[in-house]
Amino acid sequence: MNTRMLKKRFALAFTSAALCVVSFLSCGTTAFAQNGIPAETKQGSLQMDSLEAAHFLLCNQLASANQSNQEYAVFSDIEKLPVANAYKEHLKAKYRMFITQPIDHKHPEKGLFKQRVIVGFADFNKPTVIITEGYTAKYGANPRYNEEIAALLKCNFVLVEHRYFNESVPFMQYDSTITWENLNWDYMTAEQEAADLHQIRTSLANIFKGKWIATGISKGGQNCMSYTMFYPQDVDVSVPYVGPVARAQEDGRHEPFLRDSTGTAQDRAIIYNFQMEILKRRVSMEAKLKEFSDRNKLTYNISIPEVLDYCVLEFPFAFWQWGRKTSTIPAVTENDDVLFKYFVDAVGPDYFQSWDDNAPFFVQAAKELGYYGYDTKPFKKYLSIKSAKGYLRKIFLPGGRKFKFDKTLYKNLTKFIATTDSKMMFIYGEWDPWSAVRPNNPGHDNIKFFIAPGGSHRARISNLTPQMRDEAINTLKEWLNLN
Repeated sequence: MNTRMLKKRFALAFTSAALCVVSFLSCGTTAFAQNGIPAETKQGSLQMDSLEAAHFLLCNQLASANQSNQEYAVFSDIEKLPVANAYKEHLKAKYRMFITQPIDHKHPEKGLFKQRVIVGFADFNKPTVIITEGYTAKYGANPRYNEEIAALLKCNFVLVEHRYFNESVPFMQYDSTITWENLNWDYMTAEQEAADLHQIRTSLANIFKGKWIATGISKGGQNCMSYTMFYPQDVDVSVPYVGPVARAQEDGRHEPFLRDSTGTAQDRAIIYNFQMEILKRRVSMEAKLKEFSDRNKLTYNISIPEVLDYCVLEFPFAFWQWGRKTSTIPAVTENDDVLFKYFVDAVGPDYFQSWDDNAPFFVQAAKELGYYGYDTKPFKKYLSIKSAKGYLRKIFLPGGRKFKFDKTLYKNLTKFIATTDSKMMFIYGEWDPWSAVRPNNPGHDNIKFFIAPGGSHRARISNLTPQMRDEAINTLKEWLNLN
């Protein structure tokens, strides 16, 4: 018997075994409905109107039957989560689990890791939103968590934690001697994460047979774009929110955007004067910053004077990113305590701490996602640093690691969005600094851009102007044939 025939017979045998296991789980003979979900046969069977842990075990069996390597694409540690009463009209069930993924999808033999997935269930016949999270997904376990598009359409969602974050870190899961400083970051790429999403989408297609929508926010928004680019057939619609497409470790477009395009000229003058006042009171502000850092157990890779400098440079970016109003900025005649409190509330010195749960982002930013720089010229006389160039490595990268930036993702995404037939809806805030590096609108019928007037990084469909919001929702329903 040749190898191909042997594999074919092995697959058929495993398919038969899979059906037997599902039958056992269902406490009776299990018939399969047209959509691939086991139909009810008697009490205790899998129900057509509810999602149960056994559905994910069914996905495992089907995955095993369809591949020679049975070690990955398997769900485990399946746990049912509570749903807040306010959302029970939409969500009938929620589950947290892990799926085993190859560290390198091109070479699964290099090793495996477990990736956290949270599934919210509404209806087997409804669309499914796959949330292309760019960071951790731990918030999804909150009983009150719901995703905007899933809530609007009353449909299912699948929240995927990004590899290398929180509970989904390759290598570390099986080797306690590995640290952030010596961790292998080779597989922290958009292409590998897109393959993670594709594997999850493929597995859960055995349960959810309707339309699929990809969406993500910020880094997750760029992740949404990348996933759509690498696997355009996976989803029917993509909705990236406030997603940047940067072209360098320090892109260069954010600084002029902040200088010329955010708010009014008066707003920008108020912000500049506040920054200058903080620097002019350096002695007092450094002392307060040190006390604040000690109290909050914050440690840095740079000195307190340098932290103060970078907080001042970061202030306008953070201010506009989160949609503050200049009317809330204290007058420069206020005392030190008032100025410092507003300053640290707006900037958050913890952003510059040596390491936190979101820090793997900076590795990927240095490698392929890009980031922003700082314009030091207006403050040069008052800064302790001579230049901010290269601050990403100096402040954020583990062990001061060096990563050469690869522009391939930027070039490919830019070309893809300009030429794709995929249905994509982009949401941005007008004054969000990340809008400085949004992709160009090609003006095609399958591409929609919505820019919230005066909006920030919090721009969502729900807080667009009424006319924009209605157009966005109606467009989604039209693209998904839900009208």
